[in-house]
Amino acid sequence: MLLRRLLLIPFLLFLCGGAFSEGSATVPEFGDFKTFDLPENEGTRFVQNLRAGWGLGNTFDAHADHFSGNPLDLEGYWCRVKTTQEMIRTLHQAGFSSIRIPVSWHNHVNEAFEIDKDWMDRIQTVVDWCMEEGMYVILNTHHDEGDAYFYPDSAHLESSKRYLTAVWSQIAERFADYDEHLIFESMNEPRPKGTDVEWVFDPSSPVCVDCAETINLLNQCFVDTVRASSSQNATRFLLVPGYCASADGALADVFRLPDDTIENHILVEVHAYTPYDFALNRNGTSKFSADKPSDRSSVAGFMNKLYDKFVSNGIPVVIDEYGALDKHNLQDRVDFFAWYVASATARHMPCFVWDNNFFQGNGECFGFFDRASLSFPYPEIISAIMKYAIQ
Repeated sequence: MLLRRLLLIPFLLFLCGGAFSEGSATVPEFGDFKTFDLPENEGTRFVQNLRAGWGLGNTFDAHADHFSGNPLDLEGYWCRVKTTQEMIRTLHQAGFSSIRIPVSWHNHVNEAFEIDKDWMDRIQTVVDWCMEEGMYVILNTHHDEGDAYFYPDSAHLESSKRYLTAVWSQIAERFADYDEHLIFESMNEPRPKGTDVEWVFDPSSPVCVDCAETINLLNQCFVDTVRASSSQNATRFLLVPGYCASADGALADVFRLPDDTIENHILVEVHAYTPYDFALNRNGTSKFSADKPSDRSSVAGFMNKLYDKFVSNGIPVVIDEYGALDKHNLQDRVDFFAWYVASATARHMPCFVWDNNFFQGNGECFGFFDRASLSFPYPEIISAIMKYAIQ
């Protein structure tokens, strides 16, 4: 594996797109890194295959309340480019073993929640490109939260179950014969949108508790729906979040795993842009050092809690969104990615970097792979990921 890592370095440098480059940075060396014990079962073994993951952000998850064009054009509505087979191949050649494909379905269903065939066909085409590369794929329901579709509170429970059952029945049937390389994820960041606790789980808040309990029921609905389908869906690995897919939501006492017809095939999904002020807060700090104890503990701390509750008990955890905003701080981001991925790997939790294809401006610049030029503007970040990802 060391040879493979070394061979990736010149490949990534060759693919470097100079238009956004900030110069060079050094990937830190951590020496001997503690590896935590891993209980052996099908689930814990399976997630080690995911290795380095990448997220096809702001693509099939794009949506609009009043979109008058061809619904298929929503694919490029936010990220400004449509996915090609060459993109997938380039990502795989760079070392990524897995891709998360977020999908918003509600712009593509009729009143009976029947999914438009052209949209489903397009999703399948991209999934197939990943499969041709031997990659693993996470497929989900993304920005479908709303009164007309699903909303995670007890007042909307029955209508939410109707929507999720309808959509997941169709997805499961379309992909029924795909093997374990395809993973289904129930929901993206389910939360009480529009409330003051939308992004913060407060165990003393009735709104939070009601939402978290409803998420448990919706996760169960998802599992039951997929398992009721045919072929490979009987044993497919399924990914479920807690409250807003946060670490705190999964760690909360109210969170529980769904019952399943097969053991060790439920994975816990977590999103963690941590530390927040560095990774996600545009007005926060641009500084992160792999040599600074407080920076290191800000990452290792929440991962320790996830390991203690789940992984150490044989329940796999997948961090399928993480990253750090570009604040013109390349070395700090390289340090962050190296330490974050190394810390997750030591605790046997594969990570998927969120990439929305944005590189410039004052918004959320989470671009790491320039899809138009098939280049990696910050190859040192990719090298840091590959150096410390699960191998």
